[in-house]
Amino acid sequence: MATAVTAIQPAPSAVALEHFAAEFTFETDCWDVHDALEKGADFVLLDVRGPALYAAGHLPGAISLPHGKITANRMSAWSEDTIFVTYCAGPHCNGAARGALRLAQLGRPVKIMAGGVTGWLDEGFSLNLGLADAG
Repeated sequence: MATAVTAIQPAPSAVALEHFAAEFTFETDCWDVHDALEKGADFVLLDVRGPALYAAGHLPGAISLPHGKITANRMSAWSEDTIFVTYCAGPHCNGAARGALRLAQLGRPVKIMAGGVTGWLDEGFSLNLGLADAG
C-alpha cells in the first residue's frame, strides 16, 4: 500500500533535473553566502526587513533596504548587472520574495537566500548588531 510520500510518483529524472537545476537560479543558501562573504562577495546582500530588526541583528556586510523601499532611484546606485541577494527573518517570512520581486520588476538580477536570519543562525553564523551598514 502506498504512503502519502509514494502515492504520487516522483517526476521522471529529466523533469526533476530541469526543476532542481532551475531552483539554483532563484535561490542560494546561508552556507554559500557565508563562504562568498569570506572570500569577497561578488553580489550585494540586502536585508529587506525593517530598520529595527536590522539593528537588532543582521548578516555581516548586509545593507538595510526594506522591500517596500526598493525603487529604481535607489537601485541606480549600482550598475545594471549587479547581482542582489535578498533575505528576511526566515522561512516563515516572505519579505525576501517581496524584495526579489521588486528587484526583478526593475530588471535587476536577484536571488533569495533560503532560510533568512533563522537559517543563518541555525548554521552557527553570527550577526552584526547596530546600523553600521544601513542603506
